[in-house]
Amino acid sequence: MNRRIGIILLSFALTALELYAAQLTPAQAKDHVGETATVCGLVASTRYAPASNGQPTFLNLERAYPNQIFTVVIWGRNRAKFRQPDREYDGKKICVTGRIESYRGTPQIEATTPTQIRLPQ
Repeated sequence: MNRRIGIILLSFALTALELYAAQLTPAQAKDHVGETATVCGLVASTRYAPASNGQPTFLNLERAYPNQIFTVVIWGRNRAKFRQPDREYDGKKICVTGRIESYRGTPQIEATTPTQIRLPQ
């Protein structure tokens, strides 16, 4: 198999994995660090920090900061793609898909595109 076909097949496989990622609650996410999954929960608090390094926007699920159970991070370089995520998602139930990481013991997903976040039906 030539390299180009291999790359195309790998791309399709990764897309399929994201489409069929496990769906977790924010509390379950801590047990799935390193995995790609969909985490669904209520946005309990938000914060846009334009003066901080990287200009992050934080969407904290289930509990407000500093007691959040799970965080969605949108870095400033991607923020314009989401319009005003701190206002748009505040108080709403969302589902976010991506690779779960841990920051200071709290699981999080970095959202780089709006298609990663959806409002469940």
